[in-house]
Amino acid sequence: MVVGVLGAQLASYAIWTTQARSSQLEQLDELSRNVAYSVASTMRFFRSLPYDYRHIVLDQLRDMGGTRFFVSVNDHRIPILDTGDGPGKSLVVDNFQRVLASELGIRDALVEFSRPEELRLLNNEVLLHDLPRRWGQHSLLMEPLSPPVLVVQMELEPETWLYVATLLPIQDLFTAHGWLSEERLLAALLVLLTVIGLSLVGIRSATLPLGRLSRAAHLLGNDLDAPPLRESGPREVAATAVAFNRMQRRICQQVEERERLFSAISHDLKTPITRMRLRAELLDDPLQRERFCAALDELAQLVKGALASVKGFDLHEPLQEISLRDLLDGLAEELSLQGGEVAIEGHATPLTVKPLALKRCLANLLENAIFYGGRAEVSLDEDGTALHIAIRDHGPGIPDAEQERVFDPFVRLEPSRSRHTGGSGLGLGIARHIVRAHGGELRLANHPDGGLVATLVLPREQLGAI
Repeated sequence: MVVGVLGAQLASYAIWTTQARSSQLEQLDELSRNVAYSVASTMRFFRSLPYDYRHIVLDQLRDMGGTRFFVSVNDHRIPILDTGDGPGKSLVVDNFQRVLASELGIRDALVEFSRPEELRLLNNEVLLHDLPRRWGQHSLLMEPLSPPVLVVQMELEPETWLYVATLLPIQDLFTAHGWLSEERLLAALLVLLTVIGLSLVGIRSATLPLGRLSRAAHLLGNDLDAPPLRESGPREVAATAVAFNRMQRRICQQVEERERLFSAISHDLKTPITRMRLRAELLDDPLQRERFCAALDELAQLVKGALASVKGFDLHEPLQEISLRDLLDGLAEELSLQGGEVAIEGHATPLTVKPLALKRCLANLLENAIFYGGRAEVSLDEDGTALHIAIRDHGPGIPDAEQERVFDPFVRLEPSRSRHTGGSGLGLGIARHIVRAHGGELRLANHPDGGLVATLVLPREQLGAI
């Protein structure tokens, strides 16, 4: 927008300057030709006067004042410090020489321009400002402006020069100003600031609803119970907000329906599994009885895992500010009662999280670390924008090619991840879902000295907006 406005301003000033300059040259052309004919008439008049009458006429002209020309007859050519340049001066000089040549046959007339403060007059070459003001007040001065004075000197006869000086009342005739003056730069800056200011106000009013829509979409990924989006703003944005709220309601309904379905299926399966176990216990063949019971145990574990999955993805709880160090100390104490060893290092300032969900996430990771590595080492670190929690075990680790696959539901690796634990392969998937719901990320990596390191990254600036 800035480039566009500046480009339009510069283009308009270039066109305006070109037109103004062309108009000025046209005006100067007409004016200079008229003045040239007047100078030719003056020259013709003084040529016709007897020599003794020339000074009488000149004295009368000076005494009257208010004449258009300052005229004198000198015994030599008065040196003029010529000034001015460019097409304007060339146009004036060409017009004068052409008119004087056609009217008087004079081809060697001197046409020059001088500044008023440098102009010299009469035989003694006195400065203009040293003469009585009435002599040149109207013909050579235009205070407070100071346009250049046009001086034409022609030889009447040997050692007799007619000196004619006058003004061409065109402001800034030879002023060497660039086409983009300070005044125009200031005007362009004011226009630019005005356009940008008004545009920012308009753009801001149009993008505020889009910003709300973007934040609502971000919150929807973290919390399906986020308040609905305000259905206001431009027509298209309001229609988008209506569609977004309808989508959020449908997603919530589908999630709730999924939870009810899993709960109902899991609950309904428990009864037939229990009946089948009782009947299996009545089998006479010990081998068949053992196989049936093992199969029923595995089925029960799958049902239990399905319920755990539903509960793990249920994050409908309020946000609270908690101390991560206290939460980890509590989990370490609980695991120590079961024979687990957890070492914790570092501290972190309180975070706003969903405590039950985050506790379940950390518990899953710590239980895995203790089972597969015998003990867990936890380190806390924060850099102002994010909190890093590293949980290391001393087990066999996970091959690099399998480190992403273990997050899939019901995936367990052999032989390093034995099924004798009774788990269902859902813990890591649930843990990553909880971390991502808090705007963070969970990554796995093998430690150089052996074992697996699970790293949680929880960004501070997003936690409060979940």
